[in-house]
Amino acid sequence: MIAIAGIIIAVIVGVIVVWLIAAYNGFVRANNNCEEAFATMDVYMKKRYDLIPNLVETVKGYAAHESNTLQKVVEARNMAQSASTVEERAQAENILSGTLKSLFAISEAYPDLKANQNFMDLQSQLQKIEDEIANSRKYYNAVVKIFNNKCQMFPSNIIANVFHYTRKPMFEVENEEERRNVKVDFNA
Repeated sequence: MIAIAGIIIAVIVGVIVVWLIAAYNGFVRANNNCEEAFATMDVYMKKRYDLIPNLVETVKGYAAHESNTLQKVVEARNMAQSASTVEERAQAENILSGTLKSLFAISEAYPDLKANQNFMDLQSQLQKIEDEIANSRKYYNAVVKIFNNKCQMFPSNIIANVFHYTRKPMFEVENEEERRNVKVDFNA
C-alpha cells in the first residue's frame, strides 16, 4: 500500500516536473522568436535608413528651397535609428513614415524630379523596403501575440511570473492620420 502511494506521488511529481520544463522551454522558444522577429524587422528598417540619405540628396538637387522638409526627414531617420526600446522605435518609425510621405509630396511639385531615373529607382526601392517592413511587423506582432498569450493564460502565467517573463509591446501605428482610409478621387 505504501509502495503504491509512493509510486503515485512519484508519477505526480514527475508529471509536474515535465510540465515545468516544457512550459519554461516554451517561454524560451517564444522569447527567442520575438527577438528574431524584431531583428528581422530591424534589418529592413536599417535598409530604409541607408536608403534615405540618397533619396534626400537626390531631392536636394531639384528642391533646394525645401530644406525644412529634408531636414525633418533626416532628423526622423536619426531618431528612429537611435531608438533603444520597441516603444521608442515604433513611435520614431511612425514619425519617419510621416516625413517620408511629405518628401514624396514634394516630388509632386517638381516634374523634373519625378522624371529623374535615380529618384524613381530610389522611390521603388523604398517602396519594396516599406512592404518588407510591413510584413516583418506582421510577423513580429504575431509572435509577440503568442508570447503575450503565454504570459497571461493559466497555467503558463505561473511560469511567466516565476521567471519574470512579461508582456512585450506590439509594433503599432500610433499616428491617427495613418489609420484613416486613403481618399481615391479619379476626377482630380
